[in-house]
Amino acid sequence: MPVSTAAPLADQVALVTGASRGIGRAIALELAAAGAEVVVNYAASATAAEAVVEAITAAGGRAYALAADVSVEEQVDSLVKAVLERSGRLDVLVNNAGITRDGLLLRMKTSDWQSVIDLNLTGVFLCTRAVSRSMLKARSGRIINITSVVGLVGNPGQANYSAAKAGVIGFTRSTAAEFASRGITVNAVAPGFIATDMTSELNQEPILAAIPLGRMGQPEEVAGAVRFLAADPAAAYITGQVLQVDGGMVMG
Repeated sequence: MPVSTAAPLADQVALVTGASRGIGRAIALELAAAGAEVVVNYAASATAAEAVVEAITAAGGRAYALAADVSVEEQVDSLVKAVLERSGRLDVLVNNAGITRDGLLLRMKTSDWQSVIDLNLTGVFLCTRAVSRSMLKARSGRIINITSVVGLVGNPGQANYSAAKAGVIGFTRSTAAEFASRGITVNAVAPGFIATDMTSELNQEPILAAIPLGRMGQPEEVAGAVRFLAADPAAAYITGQVLQVDGGMVMG
């Protein structure tokens, strides 16, 4: 279905990091359906990223792919500069890129700790800082950070991932307070167990037993929450919040 010019994100530009697969792909498709020109960021999966672009353009949307490792400052700065030069503006940032390097703390390599922190937490800082100048100048913008329920409750074997995702929540609240006076909202979405490549090899029986709704979530359900925060007029008065999409796994 062609994208309507009356779509809520018509004439806006959205950058989604780690958008070549899984949750990032679903978010890119959802924001494009809402009318945004979507920048599909990827680190290495060029073929997958171009497939996302093709899916968006086939549906009447606008998108292009740009490579950047968001844990590397110079690449992030070049990425945002390229978006502003090509599209002329940047209205929505979705910090989605992330990795896991699971292992019990006693056996966790320092490199596995650091690589997760570098991408999952420092990458959020680098991307947010890079887009902030143009958003502050425009006195408008919506930033959505993808965290995780394990950032709220922890998870054995994921000390690095849990620490990074908890850091994203603190970062979200701090930046929301800094940017609010300039009309920029910053929120986080905390998925539970979502059916993606990252969860496909997990033993699902104990996981499903811990989820009140009794099933894994779908990437499109996370993408819908992101679309609300990025595009819905009602979300203009929401900032510094964490929206859990977890089937009731973490309550309170």
